[in-house]
Amino acid sequence: MSQLARETKVKALLAKQKFNEKEISDMSDAQIEYYHWLYFEDSVYDYM
Repeated sequence: MSQLARETKVKALLAKQKFNEKEISDMSDAQIEYYHWLYFEDSVYDYM
């Protein structure tokens, strides 16, 4: 993941107030992508 993509996703997660900066700084890129997907990506099941 590029640094810009990581920063964008980190800012979104911080705004959601699910994690603090310490927790996010300890996460890998894969973990950040997972939590961003979990909280921000729409699923077809969301509309059922």
